[in-house]
This record gives sequence, C-alpha cells and structure tokens, in this order.
Amino acid sequence: TAMVKNKQIIFGICKFPAGRFISIMLTLAIVKKKLLEPVSMAGYRLSNRVFMAPLTRSRADNREHAPTDLHVEYYRQRAFAGLIISEGTVVSQEGVGYVNVPGIYTQAQTEAWKKVTHAVHSEGGHFFMQLWHVGRVSHPDFQKGKIPVAPSAIDPEGHSLTPNGKKRMVIPRELTSGDIQRIIGDFTKAGENAIKAGCDGVEIHAANGYLFHQFFVNSSNRRTDRYGGSDENKARFLFEVIDAMAARIPVEKIGIRLKPMMDGYVGIHVDEETASTFDHIVNRLNDYPIAYLHLVRPRTPVEKPGAIKDVIGHYRELYNGFLVAAAHYEPDTAEEEIRSGRADAIAFGRYFIANPDLPNRIAHDYPLVKPDSATYYTTGPEGYTDYPTYK
Repeated sequence: TAMVKNKQIIFGICKFPAGRFISIMLTLAIVKKKLLEPVSMAGYRLSNRVFMAPLTRSRADNREHAPTDLHVEYYRQRAFAGLIISEGTVVSQEGVGYVNVPGIYTQAQTEAWKKVTHAVHSEGGHFFMQLWHVGRVSHPDFQKGKIPVAPSAIDPEGHSLTPNGKKRMVIPRELTSGDIQRIIGDFTKAGENAIKAGCDGVEIHAANGYLFHQFFVNSSNRRTDRYGGSDENKARFLFEVIDAMAARIPVEKIGIRLKPMMDGYVGIHVDEETASTFDHIVNRLNDYPIAYLHLVRPRTPVEKPGAIKDVIGHYRELYNGFLVAAAHYEPDTAEEEIRSGRADAIAFGRYFIANPDLPNRIAHDYPLVKPDSATYYTTGPEGYTDYPTYK
C-alpha cells in the first residue's frame, strides 16, 4: 500500500496471497491492454481474459490416478489466469488413453481435487475441469485387454504410448445404444463430482479427435442409427450429454471445446460435410446458456473443398455467447483478437507451462520462457512446478 505524507510516497508491506498480489499489480499496471481487462463469464467476475488451456501433463502417477500435492502447487502457481481449464480428466477407466492422467469418477479422486480447487480459490482464481473420454484413441493396454470403443469400428490410424511402450492403435468396438447411455451417465456423474470437488464449472472435451469428435465426422462415424448420417444425428450424443448434465448441474457452468477443422490426425479427416455438422452444433449451442464455447483453430488453414479457412471469424458470426479462442496465439495476436471482438478470451497452453505468471509478463512485456518439451509428460516437479515467476 502507499500513502502520501509531506509530499513523499511511503510504502507499506502487507501479506497478500501471491495470486491476489499479482492481480492487484495487474489492475494498477494494465489500462491499455484489452487482454488484461476483467470480464464477466458464467456469473463470475474474472480478473483477465488470459485463460489457461487444458494441458495433459501425466503427473497422476499413483494407484488412484488422483491429483497430488504436486498438482495443487502447479495450479496454485497459475491461479492468476482469468480462468484455469484443467488438464483432460477422464470420466471413467474406459475413457483413459494416456499414461498417468487423473480421473474424476471415484470418491478418492473427487476428494483429491478439492485440494486443487481450494488452492486456486485461495489465490483469487477460477477453475473449470475438462471432462474427457478418448474413445478409440485408447489401447487394450489401458483397458485390461478390452478393445476401446468408438461410434464405428474404424481404424484410428495412429499409435498410442501405453504403459508398455508405443503401440499401434487397434480397430475399436462399435458402441451400442446401451453403451452410449452408460457413457452419458459417466459424464453426468463426473460433472457432479467436479462441482462437489469445488470446481467453478466443467468443460466437455469434444475436440482433438476424441470420443465426441469421433461422432461428428464421417471418417470415424458410419452409423446408420440415430447417432449417424445427418448433422443432427452426428451431434445427438453431445447434446444428450449436455441435457443430462444440465439436469444435475447448472448449464451455465458447462463449457464446450470444439476443433472443427482438425484434419489428418488419429484418423480424423475434414470432408465436404464437416463444416455443415459443426455449423449445426454451434447454432444449436446458441439455445443453451452455457458458460462458453472454446474453439481450437488449426495451425494452418485446411486446403480441402468445403473447409473453413478462418475458424474463429466464421464461428464468431454464428455464435452469440462467450467465445474462447485457442491455439498458436502470441500475446500481440491475442490482443488483436480481443480488440477486434472476434473472441472474448484467449486460451494459452504451452506459454502457461513455462510462465506461471503469464498475465503479469504480458502486462509488462516481460520475456516469455519456452517450455522444455522433454518434461511435458514425465513425473515429478521438473518442468512442472519449477518454472519461476519473472523477477
């Protein structure tokens, strides 16, 4: 604090939580940058528009696949993001496709997440949990020998890094209607558990070639029942999950992540019908007062007939709610996106790995540290909680 006495500024030192102190400094330092302005979303007053994107870090290396004290510190350090969206957190054992990822389907996991949300809230931050089921992007090594599930029995054309090493993915088992209803129940229960754990909301991971995305595109969905064929049918699973979750938790606490123009990865391919399906999804989302729509843009535009060249611009025209844009943003391009009104917030991924104080660095144009990719998916604090704030 500072006060003026005899024309001199006298500074006093008070003890603030780190996140609260940095928020105060940001308020004092940032007037010109729209990216650092507070914003209202889902009934919350967020300190800035710099969101932390979901990042798989593989640190839940314990029998329960629950977050540990290391997770608590990791997220606490980054609590001065406008919003933290957690790493992908699986809704069931069937949803696992990566080593040492946390879950939210057991009591032990739910109790462990309470420590994380408490740490973030104690620093003045907000926390949404990303709910995840990888579908066919799994491997029998994760499923005690069982075949992974998917909309259709189509080879995902990729490799999985399993507990037993890198292996070729297998042709999945096609989900029955009963299976789909069971998974809807898994997401609903996971959403309830996340709120019980103190999360401010949840994000349904419907992007990156995982289970929901597999329903959206023809390269992974050739069903002839009510979950395949038309745009409405391909989107049905997503909206049944939203409806089921909204019956248990406020729909305003639900965010949706989409990657409409993902092409050529884990067997997901854009074709002439892809844009129509995603347009249908986004238009229908306008009927739901969800927290936000989180759009991931491709690194380079997809050069295929019917592909959307400017994903953020295209869906800003269609979507009426709070829009979060992600992927390959620098602070200056993120600022431009906010000022233009094309997005309401920007989600940063890799920059938040190595710069826990990212909003403060953006505010003062401090240099940004590049993360060490060799420690992205290892265990322990190295490359996880040992990146310093700017001095």
